[in-house]
Amino acid sequence: MPRVGLNQQTVVREAARLADEVGYHQLTLAALASRLGVALPSLYKHVRGADALAQKLSALATAELATELTSAAVGRSGGDALRAMADAYRDYARRHPGRYPATQQVPDPTDPEHVEAGERAVGAIFAVLRGYGLTGDDAVDATRALRSALHGFVALEAAGGFGLPRELDRSYHQLVASMDISFRSWPVTDA
Repeated sequence: MPRVGLNQQTVVREAARLADEVGYHQLTLAALASRLGVALPSLYKHVRGADALAQKLSALATAELATELTSAAVGRSGGDALRAMADAYRDYARRHPGRYPATQQVPDPTDPEHVEAGERAVGAIFAVLRGYGLTGDDAVDATRALRSALHGFVALEAAGGFGLPRELDRSYHQLVASMDISFRSWPVTDA
């Protein structure tokens, strides 16, 4: 008998909480079923399997991150917007260590909510980059550079990969300041 009140949204939200506790790569359907107090086969009424759960978790986490990036940057421009957005990105990764890796998936084109969440996340970055005069292909290149830098830092930080005796906040802010300088002097192409 399925648990009363259990639906796909409830399953995915509980998977997100569980992922934050145990880690994204340790999230299993069996652990989730146990957490929800249902038999494993009952989950298949709400998600088609582990891959489908991962995709739905990615959609949820990407939507959350997009909201935080947008909120951080609204009403700001240039370096101020970049710093606020970068801080929001890192804060999200720290608060949601299990969900954050799910934000790195490319949205599933068959899931309109996932696509919309991805567009909002990239749109927040594009809006900040327009403040630097970067649009079109330059904005795509700059977005990739920014995501690579921010993701690299937060992934290394989460893995305990920084051992040198310097405060991490200071290093992160230096990274973001270097991106600000880079965007202000970006070699604009004729695309």
